[in-house]
Amino acid sequence: MTTMFWYDHDPSGWGWFAMAAGMVLFWALIITVAVLLFRALARTDGTGTPTGTPSARPEELLAERFARGEIDEDEYHRRLTVLRGRAGARTRLGKS
Repeated sequence: MTTMFWYDHDPSGWGWFAMAAGMVLFWALIITVAVLLFRALARTDGTGTPTGTPSARPEELLAERFARGEIDEDEYHRRLTVLRGRAGARTRLGKS
């Protein structure tokens, strides 16, 4: 008579599997949200602009590459001429 109250309240094999899968999915969701939140917060420098995008002008970036020794003097001057030529061409096209 006492076993009548406990009949069929015990999870079967599928019940244990469902609980385990649910727990794994729950923690995977929590970890994913935490990682995405950390990445989003680490990407900004506090001013609201992402640190991954360069905010410097192209000429400044070129000068930095030259200073680090990534490009030689001839290439620096050649690229600087191209950059300034494009900027002048845009100005001329905008005024027409």
